[in-house]
Amino acid sequence: MDKEICTAGRDGGAYIMPMKGMRSEVAIKVAVRDGASYLASSFFTPPLKVADITEDRTSGELHLMLMSASPGLLDGDDLSIRVEVEAFGRLQLHTQSYQRLFRMKEGAVQTMEVFLGKGACFSWLPHPCVPHERAIFTGRNKIFLSEGSRLIWGEVITCGRKLNGEVFRFSKYHVRTEVFIQGQLAILENVCLRPSILSVEGVGQMEGYTHQASLLYVGGRGVEVEKYLQACLQVLEDVTYGMSEGPAGSLVIRILGNKAEPLYDVLKTMGRSLSGAKSVNYAG
Repeated sequence: MDKEICTAGRDGGAYIMPMKGMRSEVAIKVAVRDGASYLASSFFTPPLKVADITEDRTSGELHLMLMSASPGLLDGDDLSIRVEVEAFGRLQLHTQSYQRLFRMKEGAVQTMEVFLGKGACFSWLPHPCVPHERAIFTGRNKIFLSEGSRLIWGEVITCGRKLNGEVFRFSKYHVRTEVFIQGQLAILENVCLRPSILSVEGVGQMEGYTHQASLLYVGGRGVEVEKYLQACLQVLEDVTYGMSEGPAGSLVIRILGNKAEPLYDVLKTMGRSLSGAKSVNYAG
């Protein structure tokens, strides 16, 4: 995914010819057969690849990993991901490693669309995102839920390459997530960090912390589920967190901390619990 090509000029000298970013696509469709979820179809373009990493075939849940031969997103890259889980299917989509956002002039874009059938469950808890100095990133997510669908959706944003002294040196990180329940917009999350314009130290921003984790859950829940999530959060050190109740039995959890791994680990722990929760009938 190099962005420049060195060619020879007429006078024998070399000059740099810029290239546009790479457009990559992934399409995944999951269906159910004999009570087990399976990969019905998949399509991907380089440098991306989809691998089936399911270990327990008796659980009925499918585990896929989104892999990439690229070290991260470069200037001009455009990544499109589409996921469809048919009725009563269960999918956990994993990532391979931390997502690095390199130095940019124009920016990179990632678009994700998710369609869940009746009673389906989808979990997306990618590795933490590391925006380098002058990185520009825009993410657009749209999730469409049917009756009884469950969604576990999270992310971890870091300040950048902290050990290299790049603390909030990126230009922009903007992710907009829309969740539709039976055709109606129910949840809208808009995360926009522009450190050079709005101080991340202020109230409502990072408030002195360097990392932020968020978890959005839509589906069945009860007192025991909430108690378990609270227990997971209470063991974390050097963090502050909050949990809010949203429409249609949803929960939104936000955690501020100073290290990526503890935040990512707690998201995965909570995600495993939520993926086994009982579905809810939104209409009821």
